[in-house]
Amino acid sequence: MPRYKPLPGIAGGNRLKRGVEFKVKRKDLEPGVLGEAYPNKVVINKDVTVGSAEYKQVMKHEAKHVFDMQTGRAGFDKNNVKWEGKLYPRKNGMIKYKGKWMEEGHESFPWEQSANKK
Repeated sequence: MPRYKPLPGIAGGNRLKRGVEFKVKRKDLEPGVLGEAYPNKVVINKDVTVGSAEYKQVMKHEAKHVFDMQTGRAGFDKNNVKWEGKLYPRKNGMIKYKGKWMEEGHESFPWEQSANKK
């Protein structure tokens, strides 16, 4: 049976809705990538030590993305990222935002700013 972690308490200081759950997986990710979020799971780089401050920060950040996807605020497929109803083209690890192609995870994206709030 898969292991699930509830969002409250782990991701967001109990500010997120109860009952939203996701699977946690660990694997080797590309250099510089600490975590990834999907609608029902978070993937954390194996190089991040479980229980460390870095692990908790990555978990909180990626869990916020999961929450946003599960509540319809965000979404993605291989060609687009959706944020608050607007589509942003996506290809080859880049997303077009405000007329410029930027690397996925860039701090300028509003979904990243939301996930980075303390």
